[in-house]
Amino acid sequence: MNTKLLLSCGAASLALTFQLATAQEDASDNDRKVLETVTVSAQQRDQNAQDVPITLQVISDKNIDILAADDIGDLDTFIPGLEVSNGSPTQPRYSIRGVTTSDFGVGTDPAVGVYVDGIYSARSGASLLAFNDVERIEVVKGPQGTLYGRNSAAGAVAITTRKPSDKFEAEIGARVGEFNKRRLEGLINVPLSDTVAVRVNAVVNKRDGLFEDAATGQDYRTEDNWAVRGAVRWDLTPDLRAILTYTHDELDQDARPAIGLVTLPAAPGTPSLPADPATYINPFTAPILNDVVGNSEKRNLDEATLNVSYDLGEMVLTSLTSYRTFSTNNREDEDGTNRIETYFDTNNREWNDSYYQEFRLSGETGRFNWIAGTSYYNETADQRSDTFTYTDTINTILGNIGAGTPLSDIENFVLIPNDIPISLLGHGWSEDMINSGDFNAFAVFGDVIWAATDRLNLTAGLRYTRDEKTFSWLNGPRSAPEFDAALQALDDLGILGLVGASPDDFAFDIIFDLSSLTGVPCDNGVTVAEGVKCESSDSWSNVSPRFVADYKLTDDILLFGSYAKGYKAGGFNSVEVASNFDNEDVTNYEFGVKSTFPSANLLVNVSYFQYTYNDKQAISLVLLPGATVPQYVVETSDEEAIGFDLETRWTPTDALSFFGNAQYIDVTYKDRVNRSGTDLSGEPTGVPEWSFAIGANYVLDLANYGDLEFSIAHAYEGECRSNSEALAQGGCS
Repeated sequence: MNTKLLLSCGAASLALTFQLATAQEDASDNDRKVLETVTVSAQQRDQNAQDVPITLQVISDKNIDILAADDIGDLDTFIPGLEVSNGSPTQPRYSIRGVTTSDFGVGTDPAVGVYVDGIYSARSGASLLAFNDVERIEVVKGPQGTLYGRNSAAGAVAITTRKPSDKFEAEIGARVGEFNKRRLEGLINVPLSDTVAVRVNAVVNKRDGLFEDAATGQDYRTEDNWAVRGAVRWDLTPDLRAILTYTHDELDQDARPAIGLVTLPAAPGTPSLPADPATYINPFTAPILNDVVGNSEKRNLDEATLNVSYDLGEMVLTSLTSYRTFSTNNREDEDGTNRIETYFDTNNREWNDSYYQEFRLSGETGRFNWIAGTSYYNETADQRSDTFTYTDTINTILGNIGAGTPLSDIENFVLIPNDIPISLLGHGWSEDMINSGDFNAFAVFGDVIWAATDRLNLTAGLRYTRDEKTFSWLNGPRSAPEFDAALQALDDLGILGLVGASPDDFAFDIIFDLSSLTGVPCDNGVTVAEGVKCESSDSWSNVSPRFVADYKLTDDILLFGSYAKGYKAGGFNSVEVASNFDNEDVTNYEFGVKSTFPSANLLVNVSYFQYTYNDKQAISLVLLPGATVPQYVVETSDEEAIGFDLETRWTPTDALSFFGNAQYIDVTYKDRVNRSGTDLSGEPTGVPEWSFAIGANYVLDLANYGDLEFSIAHAYEGECRSNSEALAQGGCS
């Protein structure tokens, strides 16, 4: 039985681990391994990482503990090239080598595929889960269209959890840190017989707030999360094995706070527009002033997976089956003030059910190591984008767009002077966009590694995928019953008529104003209109090949070159009614060397890459003709990049080890003209050029009393690179 205590400091860049081992533990478990062999499944086969002709980085369970990571968002800075925006765990964004996807809602897919035990965690609400009983994480860089399929255009993150084993195991781990951080994890593995084993792991993660409201003293970013995973392994015959896994993940925390960057004038004054970037407040020292009603971020997820493998002798048949369901909500402050005249909050609510089935056949025939399979994926997703504000804010918006301030004018010049006990201010105002989607994906794939000689391998792979999607938008009229009642009362008194107005003059949408889209046809035979369901259907297909050559210069030096394609499926923008966009395609060339120097206990891997990303979709906030406030619309661009990755590991002694990882990348627009007519071709996309991470680890052997382990790590990412569009908005910050 193992007991672990981890003390984490701040962002977990410095950690102290104390591990106790029982006397019954085999002595071999404590032996140090110099440059140990790392097994990965990046090519859907178990291989030594140094034999895989793909740029990848592996994070072990030990690394996760050392860095005190709760999810992969706590690790990304130590994996150059990977960025995970986990400020909102129900709406995370992944980026590899500068390729990311804007959050269009449930109508689109990410450009980075996330997989847990081979199962695609498609929708973003399910792609950032608690780390419990994780064996390793593989970050595979570059397009993986052949091996991983759709939506891995930038790369893939493959998480492998531990499976039930044939020996009794029990472990309890505790983690404490700043802001009253408490994390407790426990597991037990019990072999019930020679053929059946059960493994259960649970984690509870709590924390007080990271931030404090400058006006109320309320804490923000508290956490009260927990998760449990149970697995049963049953060896039905010596050749047939089944593993059934059930996961429940429950997240309950505060939504991220909004931090205002401009100084507020005395109430009821509002900041002048446009804001002057020279007057921006440093967000790290700015006071937090939020007043969101019902601030919360929650997720409730359940998933069952069944992995069945049948050894047929010269080949293995594998079946992967998964059913997942989850619901989320994320209600957060959007204006970064505590003023009712600027109040605005949003609540993103999602409900999702998905089913995945894959059949895979793999084996070795002579000099050929091959894999072939087919898969089917079905997902039903519903999203409701709720917005809430007050009529005070509507009055402010009308003033900002040059329509005057009618509500405060009527209040100040008619109602108050005449002691009329009716107010048009202080009433709630909500607008909603309701989306539903039904998505299906079919794929067939094959990949063959040919050992042409004892040192030369040639690999060819191909995957065909067809995506079919149906998507709908429904935007009802704005809801403001108390405001409407006040308008009607004033109209009944004849007061609105005196100022030349009527209740109908205030029956408009501000947030989801569809006036500029009226008359646009939908596939279900209707045209875009308020309160009318608009539905669209489309399908896309793709063929993603890969060709690789790798050569063993010596037993410890591997040279490789590859050509690979990947894609992200077409889809729909949740907030741009009747919109759709085509597949995003990426072509990548890569050359590298993986080398190990056993005499020096040194590992050095270097790779150069070059890619072109076509038809990349992004959302921009623009003012459409006829609209009163900016709307989110889809923009398309082509991007290109060159760069290199470096990975080093050095173990000078059994107790002391060092690591260093780095990436340089230059990403520019190959072709982009934004909706404002600005040509950004040839300009940087904003991705920093340099990122690196370094660290050291020392283990002090306390003999029969366990180990005392010291670790230190540092990560760096360069500044964003500004382009003319960013500079027009005040800079990259």
